[in-house]
Amino acid sequence: MRPSGRPAAGLGEGGPGGFSGALVPEPYDSFMRSHLRFYGYFRGQKTGRQKSPVSPGGPSQQHPPEAPSTGSTHPGCLHGPGQEASSPGVLEPSPHRCTPVPSAWHRGSLGEPRDLFALPSARRPPPPPRWPVECEVIKETIEHIEWVPPEPEPFCQPPSHEWPPAPLSEEQGTVVYHLSPVPPGSRFTRARVGGALGPLSSPAVPLEGPQDTTLLFESRFESGNLQKAVKVGPYEYVLTLRPDLYTAKHTQWFYFRVQNTRRDPLYRFTIANLAKPKSLYGEGMRPLLYSQRDAQSRGIGWRRVGTDIRYYRGGGEEPAAFRLSWTVRFPHDGDTCFFAHSYPYTYSDLQRYLQALAGDPVCSQYCAVRALCRSLAGNTIYLLTITSPTGTAAKRAVVLSARAHPGESGSSWAMRGFLDFLLSTHPDARLLRRLFVFKVVPMLNPDGVVVGNSRCSLAGRDPNRAYGTALQGSFPGVWHLRAMVERVLAEREVVLYCDFHGHSRKNNVFMYGCDGGRASTGLRLHQRVFPLMLSKNAPDKFSFPSCKFKVQKSKAGTGRVVMWRIGVSNSYTMEVAFGGSTLGRRNSHFTVEDLKSLGYHLCDTLLDFCDPHPAKFQQCLSEVDTLLQQRLGREPGSGWSDVSPSELESSTSGSDSSVSDGPPAHLHGLAQPLEQQRRKRRRSRRAMNALCQTNTIYQSRANILARLGTPRAPSTRRGGSVVGEKPRASSSGTFPSAAGAGDSCRAAMGGSQKGVTSAVSHHRMPLSTRHPSVTSDSSGDAAPGAETRLSRQWGGQAASARGRRVRPPLTAPGRASLSATPRCCACARD
Repeated sequence: MRPSGRPAAGLGEGGPGGFSGALVPEPYDSFMRSHLRFYGYFRGQKTGRQKSPVSPGGPSQQHPPEAPSTGSTHPGCLHGPGQEASSPGVLEPSPHRCTPVPSAWHRGSLGEPRDLFALPSARRPPPPPRWPVECEVIKETIEHIEWVPPEPEPFCQPPSHEWPPAPLSEEQGTVVYHLSPVPPGSRFTRARVGGALGPLSSPAVPLEGPQDTTLLFESRFESGNLQKAVKVGPYEYVLTLRPDLYTAKHTQWFYFRVQNTRRDPLYRFTIANLAKPKSLYGEGMRPLLYSQRDAQSRGIGWRRVGTDIRYYRGGGEEPAAFRLSWTVRFPHDGDTCFFAHSYPYTYSDLQRYLQALAGDPVCSQYCAVRALCRSLAGNTIYLLTITSPTGTAAKRAVVLSARAHPGESGSSWAMRGFLDFLLSTHPDARLLRRLFVFKVVPMLNPDGVVVGNSRCSLAGRDPNRAYGTALQGSFPGVWHLRAMVERVLAEREVVLYCDFHGHSRKNNVFMYGCDGGRASTGLRLHQRVFPLMLSKNAPDKFSFPSCKFKVQKSKAGTGRVVMWRIGVSNSYTMEVAFGGSTLGRRNSHFTVEDLKSLGYHLCDTLLDFCDPHPAKFQQCLSEVDTLLQQRLGREPGSGWSDVSPSELESSTSGSDSSVSDGPPAHLHGLAQPLEQQRRKRRRSRRAMNALCQTNTIYQSRANILARLGTPRAPSTRRGGSVVGEKPRASSSGTFPSAAGAGDSCRAAMGGSQKGVTSAVSHHRMPLSTRHPSVTSDSSGDAAPGAETRLSRQWGGQAASARGRRVRPPLTAPGRASLSATPRCCACARD
């Protein structure tokens, strides 16, 4: 095992599935020591005859854990077939060599990283997910086929008449399904494969006979979250969703199974405890239905169903609950059907996908699968490194992540499309692998996905508010993602960070970026160039007017803001609507194929954004400037230094993101002393004197301006910096400033300004068509004529070279005409 430090060249192409036991890409030593002991994988004495590792919740053994006859690894083990586990007293690996393991009674090293974390392999099935011990799990495996409807699925028409909902309660019906809720105030303690110990309960009432038409409900499988079902009529049911585990809120995602269906009756389902006051269901969005009989006999998968769909406020309880009601007819008698809020994508789906990658001898040459860390429940959070094996030192990096919010499954399908294209043999995919190092975390919150949460992890908090926290033990996924980005920034420039999310209140696809407010004109507009290019490459899905760039205080802990502050100048959150697209002539739901195509469009836009020829970037920059000047009614060519982000846009109020709930309950005691120390520092004499001096100067300026009749600057704040302005340099010097890192964008885009360098990697050369790493690729990724493709043009002769039809120039009504100069993109957006 290598000592901690930089990864060796080649990114671990050797070994089965591209996993090389001799390579350790990240400094995991201290992490392994604390994290593996926390999960109970290492127990026993430091001397003498050692006990074998024990899975949490399992009995102690005097021999290695029993493995299945197929040779697969036991879920609780950290070693593979034919290998032994490590001794708890020898957790520090040798810095010079990896000592072979002679027997079960003498173990001297941790073993290979893939064995420690049970990474996907073509030789053994993926490890099963781990559940909190409070969760019951059925033994059936739930899998669905992929299917694309032959025709677009339009939105339903909202009802034209008012419908006074009748009050429905448990007293008016019969409880036909009820899972025992988690006790209030409880928190996560431990997890195991299979969830709760002991026999399963029977939450559904038994049928009285063949004539009984009562539906049989079930949700004790991956991502299921139905808590209760009450039958209030012959074919009418009121449903209650389970809140996010260890919380009392965040109910939006739903996924459950029904059996004993009848074909002719019209059923009505009402979900009675949704949390959001506004939803796309009020604008024509329909739920999803999956019929197992149709899937087996006709190859039909998930489809949009439902009539008379209504989204309204429930009773007068506090906090307010909202209800979703719809009617539906089942396609068959005696069928097994599923309902879902969006196309499900479970943790097991991801593991099966990664297992297929590990078994592909071509993909494994340029895709290395590693473990970023383990989640609270012990599920592996995977990190994919994708690049060509040669010339990695001169490449810039791209970091992408998804599924911080487990209920936003559309982000996983978009990530799946991105990986499918990037790992393909398409010439653009080869070019991307030769130019960049991609760091991809496809599922940041596997625990929440497994248990069927909407927003939270097992810490009971939103992980997309924890990127700035120091609580590594509560949010391991986002903590290690940030640490990985910091390590990459120390070695190379990160040209793009994008976190994939879903949105339940706005249609189409859009992005949230970061506008510093106090930066120069060029830096402020640079953040808007990539979304504008993406809107041109995907004109029927991506809406540039829906993009927001204001940095609110409540969003300071999100991934995009924290990555922007530590030095990633182009940092975004991509929001994929649960509904569909309303752009152009389209007015229909997104399909799985639509979601996957977003990954291709992102790759296409990345090549356009990083084209060494500055024409595309500069033209989009000019178009952004013109659009914003028109919005504010200003003269073209005016500067932006005196314009605050609040003047450019109202807010990101359309975001689904919630305000931080604070640290987890069991860590309040830890967070309180830190907060007291911060208060003490603010109340020191030096701080008080500085604040008084600032207030005096501010008051003097205000009095002078008032006498002169001049309004004060809208973005001025006393005693500190404005939210969203250029971050101040860290006292330790660890984090480069966002504005300094943003300067590298101009140099990378081939701008004409002199002396502009990156704050992260100022010594790196900009991309050029004659870079050695481009012309000397021996991995097979090199495509004929690749040097000329680095400076592709949008439209014209290049369109045929890219295998796509020529797209018309931008002539959309309402836009400023820039006919004097060539267009920056050949895609037209209606």
